Amino acid sequence: MTSPISLEAMAASVPDGALLALPPDNSLPSVALAKALVRRGARGLRLLGVPVAGFAADMLIGAGCVAEIETSAVSLGEAGFAPRFSAAVKAGTIRVRDCTCPAVHTMLQAAEKGVPFMPLRGLIGSDILAHRPDWKVVPNPYEGTGEDPIVLLPALQPDVAIFHAVMADAEGNVWLGRRRECATIAHASKRALVTVERVVPGNFLEDERLAAGTISATYVTDIAIAERGAHPVALLDEYGFDAAYVSDYARMARTEAGFAEWLAREVTAPQAAQRAVAAE
Repeated sequence: MTSPISLEAMAASVPDGALLALPPDNSLPSVALAKALVRRGARGLRLLGVPVAGFAADMLIGAGCVAEIETSAVSLGEAGFAPRFSAAVKAGTIRVRDCTCPAVHTMLQAAEKGVPFMPLRGLIGSDILAHRPDWKVVPNPYEGTGEDPIVLLPALQPDVAIFHAVMADAEGNVWLGRRRECATIAHASKRALVTVERVVPGNFLEDERLAAGTISATYVTDIAIAERGAHPVALLDEYGFDAAYVSDYARMARTEAGFAEWLAREVTAPQAAQRAVAAE
């Protein structure tokens, strides 16, 4: 594998307008990379919540990085609604493509398997079909009477998958634990950018205890080390959810001015201070 790159270089490799796949807050999101994208001034991003979006997505939306989001929900969990997402929807500054959790996974699985579409039945009878002309209801070709409809969903291939993991090995394999949906995201996407707590010697795929929870380096484009890179959400057994941090964000981000103050304090100013210290 090539050596880990810097977080800033990783953010710079994400082009404006890219379709970016993000896991939910309970499944290894890379908040560190999302913050780096804000600092880079990314614009026009299209987010895919897999299957829901949370803290990182709301922050990117508030910072003006996002033009469109496709997801089944955007939420801060117990901290309530995602305030910057809600404000953007009300202002009409973001396009929302409504989806469902099974539909997101089905479209990614089609891309993962290299097929143009996959069927899904549970959408029939819901209002969402009226707003998704790209989802096709057709007769089940194996039923015979034409009275058994099925929905066909197109394959969805994100430009970039981003997530955070506990560790990578010297070969570039990444250990995900039981969060296998991140493997699906990586398999389906053109590129996968992964932040990790640390890089360790060895090869996870040669260890029977780790192999089942490992994604092969074949599907990993670049790795960057970002300690506590999922914070404020939890990272497996490494550290827990920081409820106070998210509650503070939810309170401040209710207003544009409050969000700007939070962004300067938590995203922009700390990095500027670090650069100043390094230059001395």
